[in-house]
Amino acid sequence: MELFILIFLPLACALISAVLGNQKTSKRAVVALSLFPLLLTIQLLFRFEANASTQFEVNLPWIKDLGISFHAGIDGISMLLVLLTNLLVPIIILTTFNREYKNQSAFFALIFFMQSGLLLVFTAMDAFLFYIGWEAALIPIYFICAFWGGKDRIRINMKFFVYTIAGSLFMLMGIIYLYLQNPAHNFEIQAFYALNLDSAQQGWIFWAFFIAFAIKMPIFPFHTWQPDTYTAAPTQGTMLLSGIMLKMGIYGVIRWLLPIVPTGVQDWSCLAMVLSIIGIVYASLIAFTQKDAKRLVAYSSIAHVGLISAGIFALNQQGMQGAMVQMLSHGINVVGLFFVLDIIFSRVKTNKIEELGGIAKVAPQLAITFLIIVLGTVALPGTNGFIGEFLLLMGVYNYGIWAAAIAGLTIIFGAVYMLRMYQNVMLGKTNELTITFTDIQGTEKLVLYIICALIIILGVYPKPLLHLTEASVQHLLEQVNQKLTSVK
Repeated sequence: MELFILIFLPLACALISAVLGNQKTSKRAVVALSLFPLLLTIQLLFRFEANASTQFEVNLPWIKDLGISFHAGIDGISMLLVLLTNLLVPIIILTTFNREYKNQSAFFALIFFMQSGLLLVFTAMDAFLFYIGWEAALIPIYFICAFWGGKDRIRINMKFFVYTIAGSLFMLMGIIYLYLQNPAHNFEIQAFYALNLDSAQQGWIFWAFFIAFAIKMPIFPFHTWQPDTYTAAPTQGTMLLSGIMLKMGIYGVIRWLLPIVPTGVQDWSCLAMVLSIIGIVYASLIAFTQKDAKRLVAYSSIAHVGLISAGIFALNQQGMQGAMVQMLSHGINVVGLFFVLDIIFSRVKTNKIEELGGIAKVAPQLAITFLIIVLGTVALPGTNGFIGEFLLLMGVYNYGIWAAAIAGLTIIFGAVYMLRMYQNVMLGKTNELTITFTDIQGTEKLVLYIICALIIILGVYPKPLLHLTEASVQHLLEQVNQKLTSVK
């Protein structure tokens, strides 16, 4: 029952944070509350057997007449995403310490509510339960962006909402169809895995699921909601979207798409690979032209996710392992990037690159931590970004040398636009805006030191992370290959 408690513990935290009210002292209590899911996750992690199958299962009858049960469990793939979620939420909440939010009790309650929905998505072994978590995670982030977002937030947020809801409806149709094809008349994931569907059936189910996942990730051409939403959302909302929520789409492809419709994936993997690689190049080229640092990081995220998607659709061990490692690394790095930009905006009220400069002279600690995060983002050897991108490119190379050559441009392009942004923002001469810039202090130091430590530790010693997911990834690929062989 520990997993059941873990999923619903954030809901209890949401209720408590709502009761705490809007006092400044309540932020400490909220941070303390956010640590409970992390501590429980660490306790499960120590007991987790990487070579075993699904663990900590909970399977309770829910709606018996429809064959729906509350069935959740954790394997190596799920464990990584649960760890990412429960690690980043306390860090994201900690970034609010020097910020004032109107009705902050509701703000924190929505974050906890979203956390619970995310955990449900990453552990669900019942398709109906997965869909409930998928939608439950969307509701709070919509209100976070709508109530605490920036200029033109209503129009931008509506576009984001319409996109994601439309994609979810396609997925729901696919789930219902699979349910009707299932002789057991339930939504169990293993029952869906065992279905023998012909090529045409798998083809349209592939697109029903793929559209939903591609919008959430997002990959080209389903990405158009992302840059505006990331820019208009409050910083913590952007962190939740980029650090955790987009991983829902990646996880959905790995957990639900590949094993259920392997023939559909095989038939359409070439197109999916092309879209992913187009997204890498397109987003990188657009990032070069950005004058706002926050939008630049948003397009950088699209490029990185495109590489993760390409690694997955390469359908090999290296690409899949790279995707797993890079999901965690990208989440850590992008939260760090957006927090640095939030610190800069809080001091000078702008993220326009051309209006900044010389910050390193007056804020050396911010400059050093920012540089470490940037180097992790551009995959410098010895940082957390290197091992994931190396494995991803190896996986894509095994798929096709030309695909790898074009996908590899993300490393070159990323290094150019990220380091150029760093140079223009942090180096050079100070100006009227930056001359009075103050260095990081208090919780700002704590957050950035934690992120930098994770970047270095995971870069120098990634073995535990690779070991955590290796057996589950291998088992999943074996399932896919076995099903493809049986069809032939």
